[in-house]
Amino acid sequence: MDKSQVVIAVVNNKGGVGKTTVAVNLAAALAGARRRVLLVDLDSQASASLWLGVPRSHLRPSSANCLLQELPAQHAIRATGVTHLDLITGSVELANADLALADVRGRELTLKVSLQRIRSQYDLIILDCSPNLSLLGVNALVAADALIVPVTPQPLALDGLVSLLASMETVRLRLNTRTHLLGILLSIVDPAARKAPALMKQLRERHGSDVFRTEIIASRALEEAPSTARTVFQFAPRSKAADGFRRLATEVLERIRARRSATA
Repeated sequence: MDKSQVVIAVVNNKGGVGKTTVAVNLAAALAGARRRVLLVDLDSQASASLWLGVPRSHLRPSSANCLLQELPAQHAIRATGVTHLDLITGSVELANADLALADVRGRELTLKVSLQRIRSQYDLIILDCSPNLSLLGVNALVAADALIVPVTPQPLALDGLVSLLASMETVRLRLNTRTHLLGILLSIVDPAARKAPALMKQLRERHGSDVFRTEIIASRALEEAPSTARTVFQFAPRSKAADGFRRLATEVLERIRARRSATA
């Protein structure tokens, strides 16, 4: 991992696990006076971009232009309403990315090469990935230094986690990347759900320290913030959700530092 810049992919091949919620609000929590953060929206639905206030009619130039038309990433960067947080939007053209990249030589490296030109401008780059491990998803795994996998405490989500982690390891070995798992995150946790406590205990027993201590609890603030085009910190700065993402950001930075020390 680079000593000054880190690329983190927020990835899960299952929808409804709070992936975009995590990407947007973690990026906002990490952005600060001493840290510049870039959020890259790699989803054709562009949910992260819409959440940050970009109208659907103004999504271009987007990450699709960088990946499919070789637009320099620098020309797709735009500021957001969050200080020190920039954005490269997603757009519907990403739905055709697999087909468009299929015959490109070194197609798995397209995103990594694009980001290398701007990487030095940011302390952290967060990738909000589409909910699958298509060629675009593989590009995100190759471009990233570290992975965050959000999961909800539901039986199917936990069962799918095993195959997802196996698939990510296969990609890592086949393409000889140094990408590592930063952590598994319990997200959009409904404490009132009858089976949630047992499933959360099962996850922690099975994956141990790979699971973040922080848990993101489902809340009205997280449910309503996207429709206002504001992060949870702008919408409800004193909420439990905002506090949860602040704690998650602290834990992410701790894990990055620990990884650096271990590999130094």
